[in-house]
Amino acid sequence: MTWLFKKVTKNLYLNLSAVFSAIRQLTLIVLLLCLGFVNHDQAIAANFTENPLKQPATEITISLGNSANELKFEPNHLEFEPGKRYLLHLHNPSQLKHYFTAKDFADAIWTQKVQAGKVEVKGAIHELELKPGGEAEWVFLPIKPGSYNLHCSIPGHTEAGMTGEITIH
Repeated sequence: MTWLFKKVTKNLYLNLSAVFSAIRQLTLIVLLLCLGFVNHDQAIAANFTENPLKQPATEITISLGNSANELKFEPNHLEFEPGKRYLLHLHNPSQLKHYFTAKDFADAIWTQKVQAGKVEVKGAIHELELKPGGEAEWVFLPIKPGSYNLHCSIPGHTEAGMTGEITIH
């Protein structure tokens, strides 16, 4: 009788663990839906067992200006998906310093790191300054969908057309 009791108890415990795991996942989906971080289709397709920080980053190269000293971002329209990891390669081939300024966008993402040379910065980043020939890498996860403005905050650069748009779908 003791053997049967142990077997029933063990099976009950294993089944309860699976039930509690499913409840935790469902709670997470509902919470993300309510907070607006994901939409219905993303919640259904999401694989919550995968760590987004371990997925390979989608790499995008952005030029701040060009060798002809034109005041523009290339490309000037960027699109991202929430929960997907990205690596922006920022470089300034011009002879002028430029800023990659997108405060509202920076508030809508989680920055894993920004790296320039042998320096790695972690935490909230709202603006990056790239001096002539400068390069930086920005690794992040978009969180909040929306359209965000990008500009160079050096006086006269925005007015001359150094602007862009960033969209998180």
